[in-house]
Amino acid sequence: MRLNPSNFSLLESELFNELSSLAETNSFIKPEMYGKYNTKRGLRNSDGTGVLIGLTEIGEVHAYIIDEGEKIPQDGRLYYRGIEINDLVKGLQREQRHGFDEACFLLLFGKLPTAVQLEHFQKWMRESRTLPDGFTEDMILKAPSRDIMNKLARSVLACYSYDENAEDTSVANVLRQCIELIACFPTMVAYAYQAREHFYGDKSLYIHKPQEDLSPSENFLHMIRPDNQYNEQEAEILDLNLILHAEHGGGNNSAFTTHVVSSTDTDTYSVIAAAIGSLKGSKHGGANKKVIQMMEDIKANVSHWDDEKELEEYLVKILRKKAFDGKGLIYGIGHAVYTLSDPRTILLKEKAELLSQAKGMEEEYRLYNTIEKIAPLVIAEERNVAKEIAINVDFYSGFVYKMLNIPVELFTPIFAMSRIAGWSAHRIEEIVSGGKVIRPAYKNVMPKSRYIPLDKRTIESFSDQDLSAIKKAIYQAERKDLSC
Repeated sequence: MRLNPSNFSLLESELFNELSSLAETNSFIKPEMYGKYNTKRGLRNSDGTGVLIGLTEIGEVHAYIIDEGEKIPQDGRLYYRGIEINDLVKGLQREQRHGFDEACFLLLFGKLPTAVQLEHFQKWMRESRTLPDGFTEDMILKAPSRDIMNKLARSVLACYSYDENAEDTSVANVLRQCIELIACFPTMVAYAYQAREHFYGDKSLYIHKPQEDLSPSENFLHMIRPDNQYNEQEAEILDLNLILHAEHGGGNNSAFTTHVVSSTDTDTYSVIAAAIGSLKGSKHGGANKKVIQMMEDIKANVSHWDDEKELEEYLVKILRKKAFDGKGLIYGIGHAVYTLSDPRTILLKEKAELLSQAKGMEEEYRLYNTIEKIAPLVIAEERNVAKEIAINVDFYSGFVYKMLNIPVELFTPIFAMSRIAGWSAHRIEEIVSGGKVIRPAYKNVMPKSRYIPLDKRTIESFSDQDLSAIKKAIYQAERKDLSC
C-alpha cells in the first residue's frame, strides 16, 4: 500500500527526485504576482488585518483600533459571547469553581447557565465521557499512532460508524453530537497517548476509566497518570488553560476550517476531523511545542540564565538562523492579531508563577520572564521594526504543561480538547446563519500551452541554483505571514 522511495532502483530514484523538483518548481507562484492581481494572500489585507468574510457572535479578539487609516496598538481583549475573558475567569476564581464546562455552555448557547441548566449540562457531559463498547480496543489500541492528533482525527471519523443518526444536520442533532465529542475528547486523547506509550515507547499500558464525579481537568489528569494522582492546584491551572484556549474568534484557521467544511452540508464528524487537521499544524496549534524545544535549546547553550547580555546574544543567533532550528524565529514572541498584549498570557502567567513555586521551578520561570522582557527588544533591533510585540499565550502554556509533567506529545491534543468547544459553536452558527458554500476565488496565472505527443515529451531539468532561489523566495514570502 505504501510507496517507498528507499526501495527504488537508481533509475527510479533519479526519476522520482526529478519529478519532485518538477512539482516544486511548477507549484511556485512569484510573490510579485500577488501584488499585481491585488490578491489577499492568506485572506489578509496589505496592512496585516484579516479580510472580512463573515460575521460571528461567538468570539471576538480586540487588539488595535484603526484611526484615519493607521493601526493603533491596544491592550488585547478576548470575548466569549460578549463577556471579556478576564471577567469570566476572575468570576470563576472568586467562586472557586472549575469553569471549562461553563465556558462550553456559554459558547454553545450564547449565555451563562443558571444553576439548574449547568447541573444538567454537566450531567450530560459526564455521561458522554465513556467511549462506545469496543471503541477503545478496535479504534485506538488496534491501530495506534505515533502522533496523537492523527489518532484523535481518526477516532472522530470512526464515531460516524457508531452514530445511528450521523448525517442529520438539524441543530438539535448536531448539538447532541457536539456535546458528546466535547465530553469524550479527553478520553480519546488519554487512550491514544497510553497506546502510543505502550506500542512505541515499550511502556506499561494504562487504561483508566473516566470518572463521572470529576471536572474535565481532574478527569484528564486522572486518566493520563499511572497512579491517577493530582492535586487541586494542578487541576485548577489545567482548567484555566482549557478555558483560555476554548475560542479565539471566527478567523483563526481551525475555526475558519469549521465554517468552510460545515458550509458544504457535510456531517459533524467530517467537520471536526478537518478542524483537528488544521490545529495540528505547527503554525497553529503546534506552536507551544516549538516554544518548549526552543527553551530547552537556550538552557543547553546559555551558561548563565540571569545574564541578560548572554541571553540577548543567543537570541540574536536564533534570529540570524545560526541557532536552534535555523528558521530565524523566537517562538511565542509575537502574535498575528494582538499588538500590545495577549490577555490569555496575562491570566496564565499569574498562575504559572505560583505553580513554579510549588514545583520548585522558580529559576526556570525567571528565565521565561527574562526572555519575555528582552526578546521583543532584540527582535525590534534585529528586524528594524518599531511595532509593539505581544507575548503569545503559547510562550507560557507549554511551560505550564511541563510543570504538570505532561509530555510534549499531549500539548496540541490538549489544545484540541479545549478548542472543540469553539468549533462546535461555529459549526452550529454556520448551519443556522451561513447558507452559502464558502468558495473564495483563485486566479489562474499559468501560461497556456499545447498538447505534445508522448514520444516528443521530455522532463525539464532544474538546476540546484534554480531550486535554491525558489525555496528562498518561498521562505521570504512565508516570513511575512509568520509572527515574530
